[in-house]
Amino acid sequence: MMSVLLQSKNISKHYGGIKAVQNVDMQVEKGEIYGIIGPNGAGKTSFFNVCTGNLQPNGGEIWFDGKKITGMRPAQIATLGMARTFQNIQLFNFMTVLENIKIGFHIHEKTNIFDAIVHNKRYKTDEKMNHEKGVALLEKLGLSEHAETLAGNLAYGVQRRVEIARALALDPKILLLDEPAAGMNPIETQNLSDFIKQLRNDGYTIIVIEHDMKFVMNLCDRILVLNFGQKICEGNPEHVKNDKLVNEAYFGKGTTF
Repeated sequence: MMSVLLQSKNISKHYGGIKAVQNVDMQVEKGEIYGIIGPNGAGKTSFFNVCTGNLQPNGGEIWFDGKKITGMRPAQIATLGMARTFQNIQLFNFMTVLENIKIGFHIHEKTNIFDAIVHNKRYKTDEKMNHEKGVALLEKLGLSEHAETLAGNLAYGVQRRVEIARALALDPKILLLDEPAAGMNPIETQNLSDFIKQLRNDGYTIIVIEHDMKFVMNLCDRILVLNFGQKICEGNPEHVKNDKLVNEAYFGKGTTF
Protein backbone atom coordinates (compact mmCIF):
# COMPACT_ATOMS: atom_id res chain seq x y z
CA MET A 1 0.00 0.00 0.00
CA MET A 2 1.35 3.44 -0.94
CA SER A 3 1.84 6.14 1.68
CA VAL A 4 1.65 9.92 1.41
CA LEU A 5 5.05 11.59 0.97
CA LEU A 6 4.11 15.23 0.25
CA GLN A 7 0.87 16.86 1.33
CA SER A 8 -0.61 20.33 1.12
CA LYS A 9 -3.49 21.24 3.41
CA ASN A 10 -5.67 24.21 2.47
CA ILE A 11 -2.74 26.15 0.96
CA SER A 12 -3.34 29.77 -0.05
CA LYS A 13 -0.95 32.35 -1.48
CA HIS A 14 -1.92 35.99 -2.05
CA TYR A 15 -0.09 38.89 -3.67
CA GLY A 16 -1.90 41.93 -2.33
CA GLY A 17 -5.47 41.52 -3.57
CA ILE A 18 -4.54 38.80 -6.07
CA LYS A 19 -5.35 35.29 -4.86
CA ALA A 20 -2.76 33.21 -6.75
CA VAL A 21 -3.55 30.00 -4.83
CA GLN A 22 -6.76 29.36 -2.95
CA ASN A 23 -7.23 26.55 -0.42
CA VAL A 24 -5.47 23.83 -2.42
CA ASP A 25 -5.23 20.30 -1.01
CA MET A 26 -2.83 17.74 -2.50
CA GLN A 27 -1.48 14.32 -1.57
CA VAL A 28 1.48 12.83 -3.43
CA GLU A 29 2.14 9.17 -2.73
CA LYS A 30 5.53 7.49 -2.61
CA GLY A 31 6.63 6.02 -5.92
CA GLU A 32 4.29 7.93 -8.25
CA ILE A 33 4.71 10.53 -10.97
CA TYR A 34 2.34 13.36 -10.12
CA GLY A 35 1.52 16.17 -12.54
CA ILE A 36 0.41 19.74 -11.84
CA ILE A 37 -1.17 21.49 -14.82
CA GLY A 38 -3.37 24.46 -15.65
CA PRO A 39 -3.68 27.36 -18.09
CA ASN A 40 -1.34 30.36 -17.91
CA GLY A 41 -1.94 32.27 -14.68
CA ALA A 42 -3.56 29.27 -12.98
CA GLY A 43 -1.25 29.48 -9.94
CA LYS A 44 0.92 26.45 -10.74
CA THR A 45 4.28 28.11 -10.14
CA SER A 46 3.16 29.86 -6.96
CA PHE A 47 1.81 26.59 -5.55
CA PHE A 48 4.99 24.76 -6.60
CA ASN A 49 7.16 27.39 -4.89
CA VAL A 50 5.13 27.16 -1.69
CA CYS A 51 5.69 23.40 -1.64
CA THR A 52 9.47 23.85 -1.94
CA GLY A 53 9.76 26.71 0.56
CA ASN A 54 10.66 29.34 -2.04
CA LEU A 55 7.44 31.15 -1.10
CA GLN A 56 5.66 31.22 2.22
CA PRO A 57 1.87 30.66 2.16
CA ASN A 58 -0.72 33.04 3.57
CA GLY A 59 -2.63 30.07 4.90
CA GLY A 60 -2.47 26.29 5.16
CA GLU A 61 0.27 23.75 5.81
CA ILE A 62 2.82 21.68 3.88
CA TRP A 63 3.81 18.26 5.21
CA PHE A 64 6.74 16.24 3.88
CA ASP A 65 7.40 12.64 4.91
CA GLY A 66 5.34 13.08 8.07
CA LYS A 67 6.99 16.37 9.07
CA LYS A 68 5.42 19.83 8.92
CA ILE A 69 7.72 21.99 6.78
CA THR A 70 5.64 25.17 6.52
CA GLY A 71 7.94 28.15 7.16
CA MET A 72 11.16 26.27 6.53
CA ARG A 73 13.76 27.68 4.12
CA PRO A 74 14.47 25.83 0.84
CA ALA A 75 17.91 24.71 2.06
CA GLN A 76 16.39 23.18 5.20
CA ILE A 77 13.78 21.36 3.13
CA ALA A 78 16.46 20.12 0.73
CA THR A 79 18.35 18.44 3.57
CA LEU A 80 15.15 16.55 4.45
CA GLY A 81 15.12 15.01 0.96
CA MET A 82 13.36 17.37 -1.46
CA ALA A 83 15.14 18.39 -4.67
CA ARG A 84 13.88 20.57 -7.52
CA THR A 85 14.82 21.91 -10.91
CA PHE A 86 13.82 25.28 -12.32
CA GLN A 87 12.09 26.36 -15.51
CA ASN A 88 15.32 27.98 -16.72
CA ILE A 89 18.25 25.56 -16.77
CA GLN A 90 20.74 26.52 -14.06
CA LEU A 91 23.88 24.54 -14.88
CA PHE A 92 27.39 25.95 -14.63
CA ASN A 93 28.15 26.11 -18.35
CA PHE A 94 31.94 26.40 -18.02
CA MET A 95 32.21 23.38 -15.75
CA THR A 96 32.12 19.78 -16.90
CA VAL A 97 29.06 17.60 -16.43
CA LEU A 98 30.84 15.64 -13.69
CA GLU A 99 31.82 18.86 -11.88
CA ASN A 100 28.19 20.04 -12.03
CA ILE A 101 27.03 16.74 -10.54
CA LYS A 102 29.63 16.86 -7.75
CA ILE A 103 28.23 20.22 -6.60
CA GLY A 104 25.00 18.44 -5.70
CA PHE A 105 26.79 16.22 -3.18
CA HIS A 106 28.11 19.14 -1.10
CA ILE A 107 24.91 19.47 0.92
CA HIS A 108 25.72 16.19 2.69
CA GLU A 109 29.50 16.54 3.15
CA LYS A 110 31.38 17.57 6.31
CA THR A 111 33.99 19.80 4.62
CA ASN A 112 34.00 23.45 5.73
CA ILE A 113 35.59 26.56 4.19
CA PHE A 114 38.85 26.07 6.12
CA ASP A 115 39.15 22.48 4.87
CA ALA A 116 38.64 23.65 1.28
CA ILE A 117 41.31 26.37 1.61
CA VAL A 118 44.05 24.17 3.07
CA HIS A 119 43.06 20.99 1.17
CA ASN A 120 43.41 18.86 4.29
CA LYS A 121 42.60 15.16 4.67
CA ARG A 122 38.87 15.71 5.25
CA TYR A 123 38.62 17.82 2.09
CA LYS A 124 40.51 15.23 0.03
CA THR A 125 38.38 12.40 1.40
CA ASP A 126 35.14 14.21 0.54
CA GLU A 127 36.41 15.13 -2.94
CA LYS A 128 37.40 11.54 -3.68
CA MET A 129 34.02 10.28 -2.45
CA ASN A 130 32.12 12.89 -4.47
CA HIS A 131 34.07 12.02 -7.61
CA GLU A 132 33.29 8.32 -7.22
CA LYS A 133 29.62 8.96 -6.47
CA GLY A 134 29.37 11.36 -9.41
CA VAL A 135 30.85 8.84 -11.84
CA ALA A 136 28.48 6.15 -10.52
CA LEU A 137 25.43 8.41 -10.81
CA LEU A 138 26.23 9.41 -14.40
CA GLU A 139 26.72 5.75 -15.31
CA LYS A 140 23.43 4.80 -13.70
CA LEU A 141 21.60 7.53 -15.62
CA GLY A 142 23.26 6.81 -18.96
CA LEU A 143 25.19 10.09 -19.01
CA SER A 144 28.75 8.78 -18.66
CA GLU A 145 29.75 9.75 -22.19
CA HIS A 146 29.20 13.40 -21.28
CA ALA A 147 31.18 13.36 -17.99
CA GLU A 148 34.08 15.52 -19.19
CA THR A 149 32.03 17.70 -21.57
CA LEU A 150 31.44 21.33 -20.63
CA ALA A 151 27.76 21.66 -19.71
CA GLY A 152 27.33 24.64 -22.02
CA ASN A 153 28.36 22.52 -25.03
CA LEU A 154 25.59 19.94 -24.53
CA ALA A 155 22.40 19.70 -26.55
CA TYR A 156 19.43 21.28 -24.77
CA GLY A 157 17.71 17.97 -23.99
CA VAL A 158 20.89 16.52 -22.47
CA GLN A 159 21.34 19.66 -20.35
CA ARG A 160 17.90 19.02 -18.87
CA ARG A 161 18.87 15.45 -17.97
CA VAL A 162 22.12 16.65 -16.41
CA GLU A 163 20.22 19.22 -14.34
CA ILE A 164 17.94 16.45 -13.08
CA ALA A 165 21.00 14.29 -12.35
CA ARG A 166 22.50 17.10 -10.25
CA ALA A 167 19.24 17.29 -8.27
CA LEU A 168 19.47 13.54 -7.71
CA ALA A 169 22.95 14.04 -6.22
CA LEU A 170 21.11 15.44 -3.18
CA ASP A 171 19.82 11.89 -2.66
CA PRO A 172 16.22 13.12 -2.51
CA LYS A 173 13.08 11.29 -1.48
CA ILE A 174 11.09 13.42 -3.93
CA LEU A 175 12.05 15.30 -7.08
CA LEU A 176 10.09 18.34 -8.30
CA LEU A 177 10.54 19.28 -11.96
CA ASP A 178 9.51 22.76 -13.12
CA GLU A 179 8.58 22.77 -16.84
CA PRO A 180 11.20 20.12 -17.75
CA ALA A 181 10.00 19.77 -21.37
CA ALA A 182 9.94 23.52 -22.10
CA GLY A 183 11.75 24.32 -25.35
CA MET A 184 12.29 20.70 -26.35
CA ASN A 185 11.64 19.17 -29.74
CA PRO A 186 9.47 15.99 -29.94
CA ILE A 187 12.43 13.60 -29.83
CA GLU A 188 13.97 15.34 -26.81
CA THR A 189 10.56 15.35 -25.10
CA GLN A 190 10.12 11.61 -25.62
CA ASN A 191 13.65 10.93 -24.34
CA LEU A 192 12.92 13.01 -21.27
CA SER A 193 9.67 11.15 -20.65
CA ASP A 194 11.51 7.81 -20.84
CA PHE A 195 14.20 9.19 -18.51
CA ILE A 196 11.64 10.27 -15.88
CA LYS A 197 9.83 6.93 -16.06
CA GLN A 198 13.14 5.17 -15.44
CA LEU A 199 13.72 7.34 -12.37
CA ARG A 200 10.34 6.27 -11.03
CA ASN A 201 11.29 2.64 -11.68
CA ASP A 202 14.45 3.29 -9.65
CA GLY A 203 12.27 4.28 -6.69
CA TYR A 204 12.03 8.07 -6.94
CA THR A 205 8.81 10.02 -6.37
CA ILE A 206 8.42 12.79 -8.93
CA ILE A 207 6.22 15.88 -9.30
CA VAL A 208 6.07 17.56 -12.71
CA ILE A 209 4.64 21.00 -13.45
CA GLU A 210 4.13 21.36 -17.21
CA HIS A 211 2.35 23.14 -20.04
CA ASP A 212 2.80 20.26 -22.52
CA MET A 213 -0.48 18.37 -22.11
CA LYS A 214 0.53 15.36 -24.21
CA PHE A 215 3.74 15.02 -22.20
CA VAL A 216 1.86 15.05 -18.89
CA MET A 217 -0.96 12.74 -20.02
CA ASN A 218 1.50 10.10 -21.23
CA LEU A 219 3.77 10.37 -18.20
CA CYS A 220 1.85 10.93 -14.97
CA ASP A 221 -0.03 8.49 -12.75
CA ARG A 222 -2.23 11.26 -11.32
CA ILE A 223 -2.73 14.90 -12.21
CA LEU A 224 -3.83 18.00 -10.27
CA VAL A 225 -5.46 20.75 -12.34
CA LEU A 226 -5.48 24.37 -11.17
CA ASN A 227 -7.41 27.28 -12.65
CA PHE A 228 -7.43 30.82 -11.25
CA GLY A 229 -5.63 29.47 -8.19
CA GLN A 230 -8.24 26.85 -7.38
CA LYS A 231 -8.13 23.08 -7.66
CA ILE A 232 -10.73 22.09 -10.25
CA CYS A 233 -9.83 18.44 -10.82
CA GLU A 234 -7.56 15.62 -9.65
CA GLY A 235 -7.26 12.07 -10.90
CA ASN A 236 -5.68 9.78 -13.47
CA PRO A 237 -5.04 11.12 -17.01
CA GLU A 238 -8.22 9.63 -18.44
CA HIS A 239 -10.37 11.18 -15.72
CA VAL A 240 -8.72 14.59 -16.18
CA LYS A 241 -8.97 14.47 -19.97
CA ASN A 242 -12.72 13.89 -19.79
CA ASP A 243 -13.47 16.40 -17.02
CA LYS A 244 -15.83 19.18 -18.12
CA LEU A 245 -14.24 21.92 -16.00
CA VAL A 246 -10.76 21.05 -17.29
CA ASN A 247 -11.88 21.21 -20.90
CA GLU A 248 -13.61 24.55 -20.32
CA ALA A 249 -10.50 25.94 -18.60
CA TYR A 250 -8.30 25.09 -21.57
CA PHE A 251 -10.61 25.41 -24.55
CA GLY A 252 -13.77 27.20 -23.47
CA LYS A 253 -17.19 25.65 -23.62
CA GLY A 254 -18.08 23.21 -26.36
CA THR A 255 -14.59 21.84 -27.06
CA THR A 256 -12.80 18.83 -25.56
CA PHE A 257 -9.40 17.16 -25.65
